[in-house]
Order: sequence, then structure tokens, then C-alpha cells
Amino acid sequence: MPNYILVQFGYIGRVVLAGLCGALIGYERKNRLKEAGIRTHFIVALASALVIIISKYGFYDIVGTPGIGLDPARLAAQVVSGVGFLGAGLIFIRNQSINGLTTAAGIWATAGTGLAIGCGLYLLGIVSSILIVIAQIVLHRSRRWMKLPTAEQVFLKICNSKDSIGYIEDKFRESKIEIINMKVNNLEGDCLEVIIYAKLPKGYKKTTLLKLFSDNPLIKSLEV
Repeated sequence: MPNYILVQFGYIGRVVLAGLCGALIGYERKNRLKEAGIRTHFIVALASALVIIISKYGFYDIVGTPGIGLDPARLAAQVVSGVGFLGAGLIFIRNQSINGLTTAAGIWATAGTGLAIGCGLYLLGIVSSILIVIAQIVLHRSRRWMKLPTAEQVFLKICNSKDSIGYIEDKFRESKIEIINMKVNNLEGDCLEVIIYAKLPKGYKKTTLLKLFSDNPLIKSLEV
């Protein structure tokens, strides 16, 4: 009986350690005001460790029973695929841009660290959680110096005229801004609302885009 209790405390230690590693990942996400924070990542990692421990050791009392076969990998596989529903709930579209992909991937990776620690691969689980946090921090900051192309949604209110849409398109073309999608709505007062989803060149600043139409009195408002 004492050995049995010690073994149980060993399992509890794994679960707690997995939860702490998950909380570490969640702390980085919470600092960026993401939907899934410390609690979510803590629970995902803890639960993943719990499931893999159950999968490995929860059926010891029937091992060797005639007619009963066990596959310890089955529950782990269900964690990897099943956690996808949680990640899918974190992905949403706002202003034609997708948000939450990194957080959803982090949730999936957190489940992996929980499984690793639950299996007893402590060093692998701890190092993996640290690498996930480092990757999220470094790659988030690196986007500035990498100067990757960005996409923005532009809202324009312009007086309705024969050349108004052509004028907007020419301005974008001169600045080498690619128009991905454009929607035009008629407003009261003979004005148009133009909603443009555009791909900006590398290193292009929003302030430059705001100044693009500042010299034309036909432009009533511009918002990025």
C-alpha cells in the first residue's frame, strides 16, 4: 500500500508540472491580451497529462486478462485530435483578417507538452514549453524588422463622381498597393462608402496611407 501511494504522488507531481508548463505558455499569451490565457493553457496541459497517465497506468488491474487487449496510445491520440475543437473556437475573422491562429496552435502544442510530462518525459516537456514561449515572443517581435507585407482594411467616404473609383484605384496603384477586394456602398448626400482590403508593400506605414488622399477635397473621411 505505501508503494501504491508513492506512485500516486508521482502521478500527481507529473500533473502539477504539466499544468505549470501550460501556465507558462498561457502567461505569454495573456500578456498579449489573447482569448486563451493562463487558465486555459493550465487546464489543457494538466488534463493532457492526466489522460496519458490514465492511458498508461489506469488499466493495470486488468492487464493480462484473457480476451482484453490494451493500446496506451489510443487516449493520447484522442487528446491530440480532440483538442482541435478548442483551438477552432479561438480562430475568428475580423475585418477580413484571421486572428487566433497562433493561440490555437499554442493550445495544441500545450496538449503535447502535457502528454510528454504525463508520460514521464519531464525534460522534453519542460524544454518544449520553454521553446514555445520563446518562439511566440521572438517571432512576434521579429515581424517588425522582417518588414513582411501586411494587409489592411481601408474605409473611405468619397463624393460620388464619374471618376471617384478610378481616382482611388490610381492612387493605390501609384503607391504599389495591391487591392485584394473592394466594396462600394451608396450613402445619403450623393456620397460613396468604399471598403478596400489591400496588401501593403513591405515596410509601408499606415500614416503614409492616411496621407495618400489628404490633398483631395472629395475625400470626406479615411480610416484604416
